[in-house]
Amino acid sequence: MLDDCAQLQTICLTRDFRPFNMGLTKQYLRYVASAVFGLIGSQKGNIVFVTLRGEKGRYVAVPACEHVFIWDLRKGEKILILQGLKQEVTCLCPSPDGLHLAVGYEDGSIRLFSLLSGEGNVTFNGHKAAITSLKYDQLGGRLASGSKDTDVIVWDVINESGLYRLKGHKDAITQALFLREKNLLVSSGKDTMVKWWDLDTQHCFKTMVGHRTEVWGLVLVSEEKRLITGSSDSELRAWDIVYLQEIEDQEEPECKKIKGSSPGIQDTHEAEDGTLEVEEAPEDRILTCRKAGSIMREGRDRVVNLATDKTGRMLACHGTDSVLEVFCILSKEEIRKKMDKKMKKARKKAKLNSCSGEEEDLEVRVEMTLQDEIQRVTNIKTSAKIKSFDLIHSPQGELKAVFLLQNNLVESYSLSPSAPAPQPVRTSRIALGGHRSDVRTVSFSSDNIAVLSAAADSIKIWNRSTLQCIRTMTCEYALCSFFVPGDRQVVIGTKTGKLQLYELASGALLETVDAHDGALWSMSLSPHQRGFVTGGADKSVKFWDFELVKDENSTQKRLSVQQTRTLQLDEDVLCVRYSPNEKLLAVSLLDCTVKIFYVDTLKFFLSLYGHKLPVICMDISYDGALIATGSADRNVKIWGLDFGDCHKSLFAHDDSVMYLQFVPKSHLFFTAGKDRKVKQWDADRFEHIQTLEGHHQEIWCLAVSPNGDYVVSSSHDKSLRLWERTREPLILEEEREMQREAEYEESVAKEDQPAVPGETQGENYFTGKKTIETVKAAERIMEAIELYREETAKMKEHRAICKAAEKEVPLPTNPILMAYGNISPSAYVLEIFKGIRSSELEEALLVLPFSYVPDVLQLFEQFIQWGSDVEVLCRCLLFLLRIHFGQITSNQMLVPVIEKLKETTISKVSQVRDAIGFNMAGLEYLKRECEAKSEVMFFADATSQLEEKKRKRRKREKLILTLT
Repeated sequence: MLDDCAQLQTICLTRDFRPFNMGLTKQYLRYVASAVFGLIGSQKGNIVFVTLRGEKGRYVAVPACEHVFIWDLRKGEKILILQGLKQEVTCLCPSPDGLHLAVGYEDGSIRLFSLLSGEGNVTFNGHKAAITSLKYDQLGGRLASGSKDTDVIVWDVINESGLYRLKGHKDAITQALFLREKNLLVSSGKDTMVKWWDLDTQHCFKTMVGHRTEVWGLVLVSEEKRLITGSSDSELRAWDIVYLQEIEDQEEPECKKIKGSSPGIQDTHEAEDGTLEVEEAPEDRILTCRKAGSIMREGRDRVVNLATDKTGRMLACHGTDSVLEVFCILSKEEIRKKMDKKMKKARKKAKLNSCSGEEEDLEVRVEMTLQDEIQRVTNIKTSAKIKSFDLIHSPQGELKAVFLLQNNLVESYSLSPSAPAPQPVRTSRIALGGHRSDVRTVSFSSDNIAVLSAAADSIKIWNRSTLQCIRTMTCEYALCSFFVPGDRQVVIGTKTGKLQLYELASGALLETVDAHDGALWSMSLSPHQRGFVTGGADKSVKFWDFELVKDENSTQKRLSVQQTRTLQLDEDVLCVRYSPNEKLLAVSLLDCTVKIFYVDTLKFFLSLYGHKLPVICMDISYDGALIATGSADRNVKIWGLDFGDCHKSLFAHDDSVMYLQFVPKSHLFFTAGKDRKVKQWDADRFEHIQTLEGHHQEIWCLAVSPNGDYVVSSSHDKSLRLWERTREPLILEEEREMQREAEYEESVAKEDQPAVPGETQGENYFTGKKTIETVKAAERIMEAIELYREETAKMKEHRAICKAAEKEVPLPTNPILMAYGNISPSAYVLEIFKGIRSSELEEALLVLPFSYVPDVLQLFEQFIQWGSDVEVLCRCLLFLLRIHFGQITSNQMLVPVIEKLKETTISKVSQVRDAIGFNMAGLEYLKRECEAKSEVMFFADATSQLEEKKRKRRKREKLILTLT
């Protein structure tokens, strides 16, 4: 009997698509995310050049919803996917060494990916809103991140921890840049401010308020002696940067005046251009900024992106249009030559205008303007509006620019700035992998292999297994589609009311039929597969039959369609569906009702009313017993098709229900809504089974494969997502428990940060953020300390028993300690500390209650004496002393512990420092040895070449003497 039950369950799992019962619980099969395709680049992030396999200028990184795609511009292929989690990518920044890529997400997290392995092992959590700016310093050891939460955080990439949080902006950060020579940082925001930060003291020492609108971008050029900012107008403002040492050398009177001003008072004065400058601390002023002039852009809209190449020679910016304006920053030698030419022309002109011919008395002055230093090169016109761009200067002097366009397209251009009239040339275009606009209809072929997607201008046929586009055909604005039986042709219904019939083998348009006077909203293939029905905005339902016709120019017959009947109604038709036995036809109307008609006589049968807004989508189950309707009122209603009674009304989505379809041979159905979710429902038990999350914008449509194993959905984020049914049973109770855990994790992340003693409210410069990972890390520390306490107490008790019995009694080993290799309880605590991520360590210690801190301090003293992991332990020790300073110093029991820690820590840190110094000296010695050897080889080569030249000279001299 048991064997028969096991065999029956196996058959249900492998063959039957309906849910199966096991005991008293009803189980289903889980659908999981399989792939994302149809997307080249999403709109919220920026495109950047990356170095891969030692090649520069060939590969680009593009945000693709929650993932990052690496595209090969030369081949037009996707070669690497950096897998994300759930949140959408908003910012990218490659490291200076080209080995890593920093990725910012919408929830404020930052992940560092290795471009060699494609793995992201380092995660920084500190921001509360989307990342808007990422920038490495010159060596790649620090990373500055700006966010919509108005904060700038500087991260230590090597130690994988946050250094400090910079507060001061009142709106979202748009750019943050490190200065190379100075330990300074400059940031811009939508609050119209540009702020200068001293990273040694972590404070803002200068605020530039010379902008009237949002500052959307800034760059440093001319060896960081000039700052260029872009705002919401057509003006690029240039600011000259002069450091304090240079001011003192020049002995400017204004600088002396500022030095003599009262300390601690903000100095607000009017600059030469009439704008105001606010200086936070005049006595500590590090630099001064004066407006040098403006460069007028051709575009009249705001600056969207402003950037330079790595050399700082080429400057480019663009607005909300499709034009990139390219400028060249001239070098000092080029400026001198240009001014010499300008002076010659001025002298020549003055000589011609003067009455006397004496050149000695002529005094000619030529002033250098900003246009003489920054020269306009050319404009690059792309095929669509620019979302973001990146520049790279090749060693051959060629400028390469790559663009991420707003229509899901990547283009690259090249130009030679040194040419007299440089003309940009488009070198590559990545367009095959996606549509230019939103996909409004998807459908599966009868063999479950091909997927059709249609948008406003094109139809694409995808191979479901490889996710490659195998056919692209031009069409009008498509609203609905299906494969003709046989999968050799497809039919498209358009927004203009036309039916378009395509041949898949050749990709040719076979026929276009004017079907409706308005939009053709819906089509339904008849169950007998001899024809189909269409419904449109002209308040009519039309019936069509397939037929074979012979063209005049060909002897072979081709497929065509012929209208047979028309059903005229009083309202616009939004959706039509055949019943499986082809006896009934369901029609959704604009008056919020669904009317059922007999197919043979077109007589009225039932009217389903109850929705408050029009029914956008509906479907009938395989047995014709149920009809499910989805409406713009966010509800799904399940009706009986025999009497038209409403079985259940379900609140399905938080926004309009856009599509609904039953799984074949079951009473399960999927719904897609504008709330970015795909949900699965049981129409028999009226239960929500599963939610498929992944899309980041409204979902327009979905399609279930004929075998029920696959679901494909399309969204406003330009992506197509494939969901695959697994053999993993899904139990509703477990699913509800997982949902509750996810809600708890979200609530934990939204909780307020724990207050740090000694810091005033609102001025918390702690860089971390409370997450579920840090809470779990703190729980692991607490569990380890409790285990240490229990095991220590057991050992004391065991020693007392052995002393009383005067013999050794074996002590049972804790299974957790045995799993770690039978280590001691204190060593287990150390392993737990070492297992916590460096970026989460401080936040975990902040969550840790003070009752565990005394045990931790005593253990730290023991660990540091061992000399193991001194750096991590010192970091934890100093952080605990900082946040619990008052309680530790007031506790008399901890005073001797702190004294011991002081002695032990100083000695062990000195040993580690000496070891590092010794190793550094050894490496320097090896470096000098290698350099000496290479120099010896170089001089040996040079000596041999010199000897060869001398030998040839002597031979030539002998030949000349012989001839003479």
